[in-house]
Amino acid sequence: MASLQFCSECNNLLYPKADPHRRIMVFACRICQYEEASESKCVYRNDLLTVTKEQVGVTTDLGSDPTLAHSNVECPRCGNEDAVLFQDQSKRKETRMILFFVCSKCNHSFTDPTVQSDTRENEEG
Repeated sequence: MASLQFCSECNNLLYPKADPHRRIMVFACRICQYEEASESKCVYRNDLLTVTKEQVGVTTDLGSDPTLAHSNVECPRCGNEDAVLFQDQSKRKETRMILFFVCSKCNHSFTDPTVQSDTRENEEG
């Protein structure tokens, strides 16, 4: 895991830098001339797949919000054919567009049932 390194001479932040003569990465101070060899080759790691997941961000009274789009998708819980829809807000690199629905009658949240059947047909074909 990458962490911040500080200069032992002047307590300023050390920045990663390549040392072309020794062909290694070092952490160098930009204020004084202090350098130390890096123990790890990892400078920064941003792992979005473990941070965000596809989940519904439902707040109360979402079904009665007049600014959101409505669809006639059948609710799997109560059978009502009026639901509010919105798009997944996760910012992942490999995210497909996922629509979430919230039933306007019982507030049950669910994903688009047609997306799951479409992906199965693509895998088989």
